[in-house]
Amino acid sequence: MPPRSPADLSGRVCVVTGATRGIGRATVDRLAALNARLVLLCRRQDVGAEVADELARAHPAPRADVVPVDLSSQRSIRDAVGAVRARYPKIHVLVNNAGVIPHRREATVDALEMQFAVNHLAYFLLANLLLDRLSGGAPARVVNVASGAHQGGTIDFTDLQSERRYDPVRVYGRVKLANVLFTYELARRVRSAGVTANCLHPGVIATKLLADYMNVPLVGGALAHTFGAAPTEGADAIVYLAGSPEVEGVTGRYFIGRQEARSSATSYDEALQRRLWDESAKLTALAGAPAS
Repeated sequence: MPPRSPADLSGRVCVVTGATRGIGRATVDRLAALNARLVLLCRRQDVGAEVADELARAHPAPRADVVPVDLSSQRSIRDAVGAVRARYPKIHVLVNNAGVIPHRREATVDALEMQFAVNHLAYFLLANLLLDRLSGGAPARVVNVASGAHQGGTIDFTDLQSERRYDPVRVYGRVKLANVLFTYELARRVRSAGVTANCLHPGVIATKLLADYMNVPLVGGALAHTFGAAPTEGADAIVYLAGSPEVEGVTGRYFIGRQEARSSATSYDEALQRRLWDESAKLTALAGAPAS
């Protein structure tokens, strides 16, 4: 029997990062088709507004709310969370999807390495700062977009900011491993709050991120599909974890597409999960994170 489609999401508030292009853009289109109330966390308000307009023309769902945020800035993240909290007493789904792969090492305004800040710490900070809203919307779900690239990743606590050596592909493997470690630790800490946390490898998808990862040029502003599947395929897996009744109550798991799979052996190290959590809390000045 084929998997059931996600249920109607009317009344469900879904917060999505990286929603203006690639997998994120395809994801919000699918969620809008399911009548979700969308909150788009976007770097540029004008681009987010364009996406909201497109969604409104295509679907009868409530008009998407656009909240500007620079995920490389912890102050910007906190400001965006404040705006979301003021508007929504309950959140039902958080999709952490946005990501970057700079070819050269870049530092954020917080003096952190860009990939680690955007691809991991932003996930960590958003989930923790919105946790009470998620628990208020229980049963709620956190979906973290990781990658099969985590399989070769390692965590070097003596050089988390890649100051000694920056190789974009190696660092990407590190931060994607961090996504998986964080997901497993988060799932354990929030289980009693009625919140699930899962992560996934969406597949090899033709996006700008893949172009950056492979260091190949874009063709007409997009990656040729010979290098990967269409973004809609990656979105299918995200929407499945965000809305399918089949995974209600499933938590602390890794998926490849819609199929549960084993992540790397390293990712199941609970001491490593806790250490990364504690280090991430320090780097984000996060007090009061839920204890394991």
